[in-house]
Amino acid sequence: MWNKRRLLAGIGALLLSATLPVWADNLEEVQQKKQLRIAVYNNFPPYSFQGKGIDVDLGLALAERLGVRPEVVWFSADEDMNDDLRNMVWKGHYLGTKPADVMMHVPVDSHLASQNDKVRIFAPYHMEAVAVARNPARVQAMTGSAAVALEVFTREKVGVERTTLADAFLLGALNGRLRENVVHYGSVSEAAAGLKKGEVAAVMAPRTELEAALGNNSPFTLGPVKMPELKIDSWALGMAVKADSPELADALGKALADLEKDGTVDKIFARYGVSHQAPGS
Repeated sequence: MWNKRRLLAGIGALLLSATLPVWADNLEEVQQKKQLRIAVYNNFPPYSFQGKGIDVDLGLALAERLGVRPEVVWFSADEDMNDDLRNMVWKGHYLGTKPADVMMHVPVDSHLASQNDKVRIFAPYHMEAVAVARNPARVQAMTGSAAVALEVFTREKVGVERTTLADAFLLGALNGRLRENVVHYGSVSEAAAGLKKGEVAAVMAPRTELEAALGNNSPFTLGPVKMPELKIDSWALGMAVKADSPELADALGKALADLEKDGTVDKIFARYGVSHQAPGS
């Protein structure tokens, strides 16, 4: 009986899938429905959080430029970026969420693009970079190789958001000598709060997230992380659409260029207390 029920359920799913609508995947269809579905991450300040954020505002501005209504689709990150692109751009989530027309906050990276031939990654709008916020009374300027720059963390504690690039880098640095002093937090905001409380002497995280979390007039020093052992220290953020949507990609790219030219992009970043780093600048 159990197998029969499972078989009937499978047949029902196949019949249902045959009647599902084809989701908009090009400029003409977006224009016809007069709506742009914009995928943004949940709980990701200052990019997308509590109904607002840099990626949200930028998506709204892009929709306005295209002359269509915006529909913001919030989603939680999956295991990796490949899963996010599958769930939110070209296939849809197995729980029923249909793909968006465009996904924000996608690394513009040739390796990522080569792994995902069903999407088109384009239009970089911001350069993100690994940075350190430090208490200057406890941690001096960090320069040189990892052996020199990170030696202070054999004595002082440093905060990171767990399962991030900064986390993996510090745990492996100096042959693992820093492990006992790497303090894990659930988010960059929590790590910044730990820095303010004195729980840690520094925090390593993406610069934009740190800048927003620390706020204006911060007593902490924020600077880039440049050392040969850190192979990836910066990356461009852009958008993604389905691979067979070149017209939509072109239209969004042109709209972004207009928003950059008239200062809208800079104003959006300033609204959240962070500086816009234009790719290539």
